[in-house]
Amino acid sequence: MSHPLIVNERDGTRFEQAPGDTLLRAALRAGVGLSYECNSGGCGGCKFELLQGEIETLWPDAPGLVERDRRRGRHLACQCRAVGDVRIKAATGPEYLPPIRPRRRRAVLTGSTALTHDLREFRFRADGPADFLPGQFAMLDLPGVGASRAYSLSNLPNADGEWHFQIRRVAQGQGTAVLFDDLRPGAEIGLDGPYGVAYLREASPRDLVCVAGGSGLAPMISIARGAAQAGMLESRKLYFFYGAREPRDVCGEAMLAELAGFGERIAYCPVVSTPGADGWAGATGFVHTHLPKVLPASLANYEFYFAGPPPMTQALQEMLMVGHSVPFEQIHFDRFF
Repeated sequence: MSHPLIVNERDGTRFEQAPGDTLLRAALRAGVGLSYECNSGGCGGCKFELLQGEIETLWPDAPGLVERDRRRGRHLACQCRAVGDVRIKAATGPEYLPPIRPRRRRAVLTGSTALTHDLREFRFRADGPADFLPGQFAMLDLPGVGASRAYSLSNLPNADGEWHFQIRRVAQGQGTAVLFDDLRPGAEIGLDGPYGVAYLREASPRDLVCVAGGSGLAPMISIARGAAQAGMLESRKLYFFYGAREPRDVCGEAMLAELAGFGERIAYCPVVSTPGADGWAGATGFVHTHLPKVLPASLANYEFYFAGPPPMTQALQEMLMVGHSVPFEQIHFDRFF
């Protein structure tokens, strides 16, 4: 049985769509660099035009499309499947070429550990090596949850098939309800990955800055671990900022303390936006406002990685690019909503 063929008129690329795949996943699995970020319908980075053929839309109300997009006949590649052969017009670029092509696998929950009152690390094991780059994410198919959920990896690639995720419980969140309340060790899920373009750039000669908020801790910890493992911190420094709402949300220091150079070449700076009456003696306010105060050089001299709530990532991007003229190529983040 032949699979639907997708032809992108913009650059002439062609790829097939296997059963269960969206247009975006099929493209990345085939090594085609279709534009994207979140793979979840929120960012709008994978918009395309349908020129010929028929598609099925999985999430018609996905926030990645505004009404103007819908009037213009635009769709999201991460939320569409081809019904037969189609011709599309979609943006591509070398920066979206997957360095490791994503693939599907089954994974078993081996355990979990509480990090804060609402943040927990979940550890899964799958057959074969865990191939990904520090900073990337995977799509999890959870029992009873209709759509895949994107979660960032916190560990490093390994030959043992270990995939670790640090996930924050979301109020009324269907995916996190299953993870926190229903899954027990031994439970099996679907895992598809890796995805994401905000991975560690080992070739950069600049000092690193990681900024995390909430469950954005996971990819930033993975990047810090990856930088240490690659020997990058022998000649460079890493500044790790963590933005928390309350003092009880602060975390990450213990993981960084396990890395060589902590306190010398690795600096940890937690910032609390609502300190309350808990006796918090550290930095307060919004985390992005502390970067110019803490970093010793002009911000354009650093390589930036960040992950967290949309208001944080948007404020950071604007501050870096508009306020401090940091080149776009030195800023790495995947937009999630």
